[in-house]
Amino acid sequence: CPSQRLLDRLVRRYAETKDSGSFLLRNLKDSERMQLLLTLAFNPEPLVLQSFPSDEGWPFAKYLGACGRMVAVNYVGEELWSYFNAPWEKRVDLAWQLMEIAEQLTNNDFEFALYLLDVSFDNFAVGPRDGKVIIVDAENVLVADKRLIRQNKPENWDVWYESKFDDCDKEACLSFSKEILCARATVDHNYYAVCQNLLSRHATWRGTSGGLLHDPPSEIAKDGRLEALLDECANPKKRYGRFQAAKELREYLAQLSNNVR
Repeated sequence: CPSQRLLDRLVRRYAETKDSGSFLLRNLKDSERMQLLLTLAFNPEPLVLQSFPSDEGWPFAKYLGACGRMVAVNYVGEELWSYFNAPWEKRVDLAWQLMEIAEQLTNNDFEFALYLLDVSFDNFAVGPRDGKVIIVDAENVLVADKRLIRQNKPENWDVWYESKFDDCDKEACLSFSKEILCARATVDHNYYAVCQNLLSRHATWRGTSGGLLHDPPSEIAKDGRLEALLDECANPKKRYGRFQAAKELREYLAQLSNNVR
């Protein structure tokens, strides 16, 4: 989303300049400015990875470099998909981390919202040693400047935006409006994307269904709370229900994760 503050951040951290960290856009050489603009237009992934780096706590793979439209990042570990049938306690921990990522990218002290527009089991990986979930494909990330939205106050900027559940016949479907994501201060898109495409019974991938939290232990299935929260997070029945369901789901998964450790 257009924002001078975001552009300044991109330029300041753009590694493909000879002296990154001290430039304004107008100070870049013509070739550097052209390269930056082409990257923005055709493959913004390197800019996202550089502007929101892993060593500052962002949940992305570490950027190593780029050649044309190819991006090199550090190897994180196996794809999330390989944990689809992992022991229950492992899947609970991964699910909790995914919801924490959704929260961090939506609400943070920098007032940038990073919306994940392509969410599937292949776009995340898990560290083999620390078990940390990392986003390894940031090609389809939309960055919105929430501070600018609050300053400019576009139409309906303060109306909470609820993403529409997409019950399509393809895998990893998501419905969204870039125009709305760029113009609202409070948006539930990341919760929707993670719940619908990864965690809930609506998630489908490589011919499977049931999501990462499929086949819970009998006592949890009988209780029904987990399934109810996942359903409300993916396909809410109440107005603004996803916001509350996502909050409660994060807390419940944290509780389950602590109980199974």
